[in-house]
Amino acid sequence: MLLKSKISIWDFVKTIKSDLIAITVFSIAVGLIAKGHYLESLVIPLGLIAIVGTAISLLLAFRTGQSYDRWWEARIIWGAIVNDSRTLLRQLKEFLPETCLADIRRFAERQIIWNYALSESLRGTAFSDRVTAYIHEHQIQDYNVPNALLGLHGTHLRELAEGGKISEFRQVQIDSTLSRLCDSMGKCERIKNTVFPVSYGTLIHFLIYLFTLLLPFGLDDDYALIKAVLTAGIPTIFIIIERTAILMQDPFENGPLDTPMTSISQNIEVALRQQLGERVERPAPPAPDAYYIL
Repeated sequence: MLLKSKISIWDFVKTIKSDLIAITVFSIAVGLIAKGHYLESLVIPLGLIAIVGTAISLLLAFRTGQSYDRWWEARIIWGAIVNDSRTLLRQLKEFLPETCLADIRRFAERQIIWNYALSESLRGTAFSDRVTAYIHEHQIQDYNVPNALLGLHGTHLRELAEGGKISEFRQVQIDSTLSRLCDSMGKCERIKNTVFPVSYGTLIHFLIYLFTLLLPFGLDDDYALIKAVLTAGIPTIFIIIERTAILMQDPFENGPLDTPMTSISQNIEVALRQQLGERVERPAPPAPDAYYIL
């Protein structure tokens, strides 16, 4: 997630470097050709070019909207995970007797690990040492580790109910919280595994370059500098909007615009440990030169 006061323009420019170079070289060539009046007889009606530009604008508006919806949905889902994680521990503390404090701590530790495991599995990275140690300790062999951890939650809850530590009604309430956590996990996996249509992006990119190619022939050769600037500037704006949409459409890919799952997981851990009465320090703030957090 980007930090409001620190944004690296250069890192963004690097993602569109090849497009910028191609457009800049073409615009310089256009300026030189216009200055020499070599192709002044070749004129394309500006209305035709405007149609292409309008089509690009509509497609970009749709793509940006769809990408933002995916990005925002991911943030909403993780907000729900924060709330349900706190709710789970609050219910356990209220519903279980004081003699079950060890069970409550086991639930809390498992939920903390679940948050980290889910974030790491969504990013497709190797599990951290802490998560790996928990997996080995509890001999978890499932491919979907977060789902297996929720299964352990359910098994533990059933054992408490069978032991008479919790009533059936309260068991159902806690199970509802576990179901919401499972729903949130499934929604994250849906976003992760749903690929944005490649053909859609290819079409937009093709139209942007077509617009770049046609634009100079709709402008007056008497203003070579303005012609070159417009030939470079307008397509660059389209490219920037398109790239922003591409970066937002996948919020679990370890990029600057990602949902800050690791930071959220750390905050959840602090909240749960404080609910247990432990004294914990808040996570360290971002480095002074950092412009995003994960």
